[in-house]
Amino acid sequence: MEKVVIVGTVLKSNGKKAIKEELKSLQELMSLVSTANGVVVKSFLVKRDKIDPAYYIGKGKAEEIGNFIVQNKIHTLVFDNELTPAQIKNLEKIISAKIVDRTRLILDIFAQRAHTKEAKLQVELAQLQYMLPRLTQKGIYMDNQVGGIGTRGPGETKLEYDRRKIMQRIEKIKEELKKVVIARQQQKKWRTETNIPLIALVGYTNTGKSTLFNTLLKSSYAYTDDKLFATLDPLIRKVVLPTKEEFLIVDTVGFIDKLPHHLVESFKSTLEIVKDASLLLEVIDITDEDIVRKEQLVQKILQQLGADNIPRIKVYNKIDLLDENLQKIYIKKFSNEKTKVVISAKTSFGIDNLLKKISNFINKTKIVKTIKLPSTTNYDILNFIYKHCKIISYNVNHDLLNLKISTTKEMYNKIIKMLNENIVHNS
Repeated sequence: MEKVVIVGTVLKSNGKKAIKEELKSLQELMSLVSTANGVVVKSFLVKRDKIDPAYYIGKGKAEEIGNFIVQNKIHTLVFDNELTPAQIKNLEKIISAKIVDRTRLILDIFAQRAHTKEAKLQVELAQLQYMLPRLTQKGIYMDNQVGGIGTRGPGETKLEYDRRKIMQRIEKIKEELKKVVIARQQQKKWRTETNIPLIALVGYTNTGKSTLFNTLLKSSYAYTDDKLFATLDPLIRKVVLPTKEEFLIVDTVGFIDKLPHHLVESFKSTLEIVKDASLLLEVIDITDEDIVRKEQLVQKILQQLGADNIPRIKVYNKIDLLDENLQKIYIKKFSNEKTKVVISAKTSFGIDNLLKKISNFINKTKIVKTIKLPSTTNYDILNFIYKHCKIISYNVNHDLLNLKISTTKEMYNKIIKMLNENIVHNS
């Protein structure tokens, strides 16, 4: 494991609240370092009147940290904010360790987590866009001797490019990702035609979305781990409830504070699926002391995606980690809530209640109709009705089959259109 020092910065004019927020951010940065296979030896919180354009934290503080790094044989220095190329270049003259900012660290973690071709392309695009203005920086060529945090590419490929090659590669990746968008549009068209509602799991990273995904499916399609960004690739699976309602469930990449804009842009096609959802399950870690800020951040990102108006159920997860008295308080608090539920994805506590709320939502979008089918009705239409509708009852009266069905308004209109075309065809 790499020995790492982390650095956070606050402006004195922002007061005690800013210090408290930065300490929380440093705690999260520590988790990011751990996810990247590093261990934090020490953290520095630097208070300044203003950010130093040359050294970010000031030359004097940089020298102090540099001395600590030499004395303790530290490999890597990680800053909690994005540094400019000039700042990194100046810091490298004083500090004999690899300089990594928060953006580069997150990109590095995403590179480790990318498994599908699409995810690898998206991560590589974000990394190349980050690298482009930093080509003169020591270490940006990332030779085999450096290695470790901040040097990994998708699939552990070393990133070794010059400016011309980077620009060519960026254009090629963008072309490849256009094909992905077309494929996603085709998948969306299929989902629309089948009329099965899509439910998306969203939320802050490491809240237990993938564990919930697996619990809902009662299998292990999704990768779960107690580390940040366990899921990069959106997984879509079909779930059939005991009451016969069907829905598609999709697991998405977790959100995080100070998410690099390179990543938001690169993963746009992946996050677009959230906009297509009929219902969002916002998974929240009920044990998190910083729960309010993280809920606000999730809301902000959903607004940026244009998905903040989609119906939502707030799923407060990890209740099994609370003491018995707190569990009782939260269970009582949310017992009559229509859009909130407490669960443990790990132990399956509360899952039945969550499924009931999902079932209620699906049924709200349904209508009940009786249709009369003549004996001349095409078999393909009958097959379509049985496939896409819930049959409540049926009876045969002379040459008519009376079907009482539950379906969506859109699907009902489609069936009526098919029946009318069938009548015209047979007349």
